[in-house]
Amino acid sequence: MGALESNMSDAAGEFDFDVVPETDQSFENALANARDGRRLSVADGIELITTGTDTEGIDPRRKELVLEAADRRRAEVVGEEVTFVANVNNNVTTACNTGCLFCNFKDTAHNFEADEPDDHAGFTKTPEESHEVVKDAVERGVYEVTSVSGLHPAFGLNDDHREALDPENPEHNYKPPERYTTDPHTYVEQIAAMSDAGAHVHSMTPEEAHHAQRGVEWDYRHVYSELADAGLDTVPGTAAEILVDEVREVICPGKIDTGEWVAAMEAAADVGLPMTSTMMYGHVENEAHRVRHLDVIRDLQDRTGNITEFVPLSFVHQETPLYDRGVVETGASDAEDELLVAVARLYLDNVEHIQSSWVKFGNAKGLKLLNCGADDFMGTILSEEITKRAGGQHGEFRSVADYADMISAIGRTPVERSTDYTERRILDPDADKHGPKLGPQADGTPLVPDRDADGSRGAASADD
Repeated sequence: MGALESNMSDAAGEFDFDVVPETDQSFENALANARDGRRLSVADGIELITTGTDTEGIDPRRKELVLEAADRRRAEVVGEEVTFVANVNNNVTTACNTGCLFCNFKDTAHNFEADEPDDHAGFTKTPEESHEVVKDAVERGVYEVTSVSGLHPAFGLNDDHREALDPENPEHNYKPPERYTTDPHTYVEQIAAMSDAGAHVHSMTPEEAHHAQRGVEWDYRHVYSELADAGLDTVPGTAAEILVDEVREVICPGKIDTGEWVAAMEAAADVGLPMTSTMMYGHVENEAHRVRHLDVIRDLQDRTGNITEFVPLSFVHQETPLYDRGVVETGASDAEDELLVAVARLYLDNVEHIQSSWVKFGNAKGLKLLNCGADDFMGTILSEEITKRAGGQHGEFRSVADYADMISAIGRTPVERSTDYTERRILDPDADKHGPKLGPQADGTPLVPDRDADGSRGAASADD
């Protein structure tokens, strides 16, 4: 019996979890602690995110009180600025055998082998191709490349790692590159290729770092040191999903556990790499799991101080195995999204920035979340494949002009930022044209033409 079946109760979609949203705290006391700026306990967080465990469902009046407290805290911590980064996504490969049930981005790695039919929708890029993608984006004004990829069996940290891996050992999950139609080369080569193109490289999740040290006795610090030397600048704290192992055993039993994720992030911080943190919620977990996850992030930040932002990722369910198998019927509700952002702002008292995602939520809802405690609105994302392949409907590109218009419309100040928030540029919403200026070749020229001669957009916008 698999982890999914063994954890499910008789009712479809319900799970016999040990962690449940029950507390001895009251909503009123938790709200008072939040309003007074006291460090919240897990019980406080559960009361706030459920709007009180003494009642069923979300209480609309109590929800608004939580949102108001979070928005007030946001104003105190970061003021009225809303930030974004000019970035491009360059996902190197979709080849992966991990089998996460929430993911429709990956393609079974066996399909990529040279003797298999080339009839799948996946891809693998060489370092040269990655370099060209990023070089083109940098020339157009992009500051950052975000790169998160499948765990291709031919990937190794470097050439020494590849030589040490044994194709006959199933625990190594390795096949030599000549078995595949396209050789992904090594993580070091891919990072170097993107860095050499001139962009700030934001890459190598804890899961990828684990893949880069499988089968050898290297630790995470060795992995991130090698990658930093190759040009890695910051680390995305993705692959976190829910940092409670009883949930991970259901949705991603092939992935590293919570302890490994934390150890990898601590190593990245020890090397001096700033990092983000994430949570993917709205699937099989409950509210207590969400707060326990926030507690792991807060504790990690207490020890490292290297987390620049928290990124809530609402589960996009439509084209995922969890949905296809009838385990979930939908993702998080609007109220749940609002409360997650708000409680993250109140609970993570040591993480300055909270992100709202136009890719996950669309324009109107993404802007609403900026009034629930969030202060960052993602990036331009010249290419976005992961959410789209999971059934996301909100597009792949956001122009700087879009940011200027939308953020100004809600009475906030649009600010272009660097990945680590150390560089910032306030936009003039009344300027004739809007383009990035922080990238190494950015000069204010729009990333894509605003309009073609016939009046149509020169590239797909997030609403197309």
